[in-house]
Amino acid sequence: MHLYGTQTVNDKGHLTIGGVDAIDLAHTYGTPLNVYDIALFRERAKAFKETFKNAGMRAQVAYASKAFSSIAIYEVAEQEGLSLDVVSGGELHTAVAAGFPRERIHFHGNNKSFTELQYAFDEKIGCIVIDNFSEIALVKEIAETRKEKMNVLIRVTPGVEAHTHDYITTGQEDSKFGFDLKNGQTDEAFLQLHDHPYIELLGMHCHIGSQIFETDAFRLAAEALMEKMITWRDNHAFICTVLNLGGGFGIRYTEEDTPLAPAVYVEEMATVVLALTRSYNYPVPEIWIEPGRSLVGDAGTTLYTTGSAKVVPGVRTYIAVDGGMADNIRPALYGAHYTAASANRMDEPHDDKVTIAGKCCESGDKIIEEAYLAAPTEGDVIAVFCTGAYGYSMASNYNRLPKPAIVFCENGEHQLVVRRETYEDVIRLDIPLQKVKQEETI
Repeated sequence: MHLYGTQTVNDKGHLTIGGVDAIDLAHTYGTPLNVYDIALFRERAKAFKETFKNAGMRAQVAYASKAFSSIAIYEVAEQEGLSLDVVSGGELHTAVAAGFPRERIHFHGNNKSFTELQYAFDEKIGCIVIDNFSEIALVKEIAETRKEKMNVLIRVTPGVEAHTHDYITTGQEDSKFGFDLKNGQTDEAFLQLHDHPYIELLGMHCHIGSQIFETDAFRLAAEALMEKMITWRDNHAFICTVLNLGGGFGIRYTEEDTPLAPAVYVEEMATVVLALTRSYNYPVPEIWIEPGRSLVGDAGTTLYTTGSAKVVPGVRTYIAVDGGMADNIRPALYGAHYTAASANRMDEPHDDKVTIAGKCCESGDKIIEEAYLAAPTEGDVIAVFCTGAYGYSMASNYNRLPKPAIVFCENGEHQLVVRRETYEDVIRLDIPLQKVKQEETI
């Protein structure tokens, strides 16, 4: 059994997270409960930043908030000197509510609305990552009307196909994101932006996918973008000051996953960029990266309570828990794998093979097909590890299930940062039909 970050087993045989007994957390806040090991988040943030510092490179490490967005996590990101990647007006509004420094906010997304872009200008954020020609027109219109400048990056698809799931691969040519680097779209976007009086073109951005374990794809993407930057210098006397190589660094969900340390990815990127800039006598750009999952993914653990059990002789044993695909859709959506443990009986043998099933009314609502637990009994607390990324942020109220609470743990202390939804929360936007008084007819 692999434990993560500050997780340990105490003398009661209970899982602890951030020095706090997980069973006490379950009793205090109820389940399902998302618990974050904030010390691990801080450790990962420091590791990314320190590697760039050791390489002597200017850099911004932007937390990709799509992985998990809340006021509290933005506050921690700001404490660690991170920048912030937002992809919607809602994420931007959360950052504003958290008091996040606007100059370190980067706005992404393939379909930013006119209202969202105006919001970005209102808040004077640090950068908009331009994704398509329609967006170029909108940004120009707003900038010209207001006579206000805005920093931008051009998002490109470099034609690099990372070894990941089809649904989370974004850097290949056939993608809804960005300008194609090979068919002339990127050059056309450059021509529309680079000499505009109110647009400050900083450079380029790419994101080749998620949950990537090797460095080859990052190296190839860096090479492709650097070559284009050199072409723009030679043909247009334009120097890119920023090169954003995205994120997508993998984490360990199961023993089969073999992620690299954050420093390894960064070192590979730095090596390629420094070699090319020396070779072509090009000023070294500031490097931006956008880790999300690799900062917060294995810092999160979901606690569930077991309920009913069903034995299908010769097939499997189902153990049902009080959550499921409403709070973590990843297993049903694209076959994501997790590991689990009996959090209240960590010191007992985990050799009962079961399927952990959710309570949603879908046959596919299975959190883990083959989990190994201590012989399950009703009322056990089950810990599912590495749920910190794309769990709560993709959660729904399917079957009218309230979304779980979120707790941060650090140095033996715990704090509620997102309260559990109530049934009243679930229906608060509903509007009953108006009762129309029917006139009596004779």
